[in-house]
Amino acid sequence: MDSLIAASARALAAGDALGALKRVALRDDPPALALRGIAMAQLGEHPRARELLRRAARGFGAHEELARARCVVAEAEVAMAMRELGGSPRALAAAAATLDAHADRANALQARLIAARQLLLLGRLEAARAALAPLDARDLPPALAAVAELTAMELALRSLHVGPARAALARAQAAADRARVPALSAEVAQARAALDRPAARRLFPGGEEALRLDEVAALRTSDALVVDACRRGVGAGGAWRPLARRPVLFALARALAGAWPGDVDREALIAYAFNTRHPDETLRARLRVEIGRLRALVAAEAGIEATARGFALRPRDAREVVLLAPPIDGEQASLVALLSDGAAWSTSALALALDASQRTVQRALAELEAEGRVRAIGRARAQRWLAPPLAGFTTILLLPAALPIE
Repeated sequence: MDSLIAASARALAAGDALGALKRVALRDDPPALALRGIAMAQLGEHPRARELLRRAARGFGAHEELARARCVVAEAEVAMAMRELGGSPRALAAAAATLDAHADRANALQARLIAARQLLLLGRLEAARAALAPLDARDLPPALAAVAELTAMELALRSLHVGPARAALARAQAAADRARVPALSAEVAQARAALDRPAARRLFPGGEEALRLDEVAALRTSDALVVDACRRGVGAGGAWRPLARRPVLFALARALAGAWPGDVDREALIAYAFNTRHPDETLRARLRVEIGRLRALVAAEAGIEATARGFALRPRDAREVVLLAPPIDGEQASLVALLSDGAAWSTSALALALDASQRTVQRALAELEAEGRVRAIGRARAQRWLAPPLAGFTTILLLPAALPIE
């Protein structure tokens, strides 16, 4: 390695992308192309960075598989920053194996962290947990240790394990302080702010109360009967009944919880659950069927009592009923939450993360664009979607595939 390449690599490790470029900007040999690609990625020029990294990978010879594997890892990180999440994970896994074979432990861990972070973005939390479980962040360079701890923190938060999340954040802060990379310190500060911002609203007759993540977690493990509109389910203590795929039942549960300790008129329930203002005998019969299904589902935690005008929720053992609502309402809340991370998402990546068809996502984006809540950049296959950050609260509970308390 010549002196300019070594100096450029040291500058990149310290977060000085411009300093790195000054040393190799006019060179086209594979090591210089790789360093230029990483520097461009740090400056946010992701398409150019990916092009340079691909040229570098092609330029390394057959006997330089270690260098090619490092380029593959860097390109995968650029793809994640561009929110291109539909690629095959095999290339990244093969690169990690090559790095392990050459005793490049730090870059092998980086490859596996990228894979885990991609799974987190897609909401595949069990797979991300399995990917992170064997990783050991000890004795790593401080910058990489900070990224590992931030990844562990996000997984804990998405699972509503606030205590482990705070512990991981403290370790990430210590590692970022040792690394002295401004961008990394800013990411840690942003993660810390997410813990202290409101994450949900507790609704009650006549008002609402903003709750932080730790307060939401405490409610979910209490004896209260919680109807959670953030994760669309009903729970009490350790029990959890997911209703995300049963929207009518959840709509009925939410309406009954919102009126507790009172009851809800039958016509109001029909209008809310079936989205119609013209009830007839068919819909009244359907309401009785769906109430029966909900009654059976929550029988251990609550009963549903018929009243003269409608139905009322009656929790067991004098439990309190708590209705949690997301900071923002609407059918596109999860979509807005994904876009609020500041990155430019492709329609295909959004569809993967939301487990929806691209056409469904395109229709939702068109509605949000008409309301001025999102905007598009680029055209055709290069089109990406952006939304302004949602200031004042965290969107953790709105992200897809969030886990219940274990």
